[in-house]
Amino acid sequence: MANDLMGRWAALSFLEKILEDHLPLDQAFDQTCRQFGDKLSAQDKGFVRHLGTTCLRHLGQLDAMINHCTPKKLSGSKKTIRNILRLGITQLLYMAVPAHAAVNSAVKMADKQKDTSDRHSKGMVNAILRRIDREKEKFSTGFNPTLNIPKWLQNNWEKRFGSEEVAKIATILLEEPPTDFSLKPQYDGEEWAKKLGGVLLANGSIRVEKAGIIPNLEGYNDGIWWVQDMAASLPMRLLSPKEGDFVLDLCAAPGGKTAQAAAMGCKVTALDQSERRLRRLEENMKRLNLVCDIVTSDAATYKPDHAYHHILLDAPCSSTGTMRRHPDVSRAKGPKDIESLRIIQANLLDAAVNIMPVGGTLVYCVCSMQAEEGPDQIKALLARNDTVKRKKIMTSELAGFENAILTEGDVQTLPHHIDGGMDGFFISRLVKASNS
Repeated sequence: MANDLMGRWAALSFLEKILEDHLPLDQAFDQTCRQFGDKLSAQDKGFVRHLGTTCLRHLGQLDAMINHCTPKKLSGSKKTIRNILRLGITQLLYMAVPAHAAVNSAVKMADKQKDTSDRHSKGMVNAILRRIDREKEKFSTGFNPTLNIPKWLQNNWEKRFGSEEVAKIATILLEEPPTDFSLKPQYDGEEWAKKLGGVLLANGSIRVEKAGIIPNLEGYNDGIWWVQDMAASLPMRLLSPKEGDFVLDLCAAPGGKTAQAAAMGCKVTALDQSERRLRRLEENMKRLNLVCDIVTSDAATYKPDHAYHHILLDAPCSSTGTMRRHPDVSRAKGPKDIESLRIIQANLLDAAVNIMPVGGTLVYCVCSMQAEEGPDQIKALLARNDTVKRKKIMTSELAGFENAILTEGDVQTLPHHIDGGMDGFFISRLVKASNS
């Protein structure tokens, strides 16, 4: 790989698909693999994904380094040269790629550009990368991780959590996340943690640092576990359905929470408006040998034919809580997206409350760290609808995660709350007190 340009060209294409075409990370990677076809080995593909995602995690720092090294800032027309530099610096500072391979490949890529002015930039590319290689210590430690968080998002988080918490979040977002697995309840967690080469977490999830190819792991074909970030396992746990209970999982795909309820022996209806995402849910449930009813419908207009006393609403959101695993999120979303999503979430909350029977429980959750999508949504709901009340989440229900419980009785997990990180999830539990 060190002497092979193909992987670097693929990584450049991968990065451009995310930053220029605004494709989600997984879609961009799949398209890149199809674009390069058999020119990329399995090892090459691993290199491409690792290089691209590492670059995205450090994007703000990388741009600050480039700007520091260029007396005249690279204009918008120099996007490709900037991306070549970003990838080169990433290899030098964060991937331990030999300097000659990182520098020479970047210079060759600049020299191959169609634009004459870009080809002439190869001298600048060479000078910047060689300087950074010479001054590695300075560049590795002299640029704050908070630079990787877009300013609007940083301001939003600092207002809610404070600058010290934001600094902790920014630091852990740089780390490659481990993989968490949810285990069917009839299997022993300690035993399967050993089989998978991981550790058992306080919530019962199994965490594996380097999981490798998921379908190759023991237990995959037998449907013993499924991949699910430990924070994502908390909402269904706090809904607390029992065996035989009817559970309605709104916006259910790809189905991790549906699987939790079905594995408990609940009678689950999984609803989503995306047929494509529901096909994936159906495939997951088939592999796990679990049963649920699958309904294609808009959750905002759905009218069930019988009462559900346990409803989970995992609403569409900005996904800012998943930036450890999806570093493209911070570049894909902006303040206008948050406002649009806030309106959708409010409509879905009203619809869920309307179909909930008296005495029923609703858990609302979003994989977000935005106040507008979390506590502000619940505050607004309780102000406009006096038929529902908050059922506070108690510290005894989340042993080991007490720092995630808010004063109001809701939950907000943050990426740095546990060693190795976790997704940022907001969770609120509500009960229907009356119909009017």
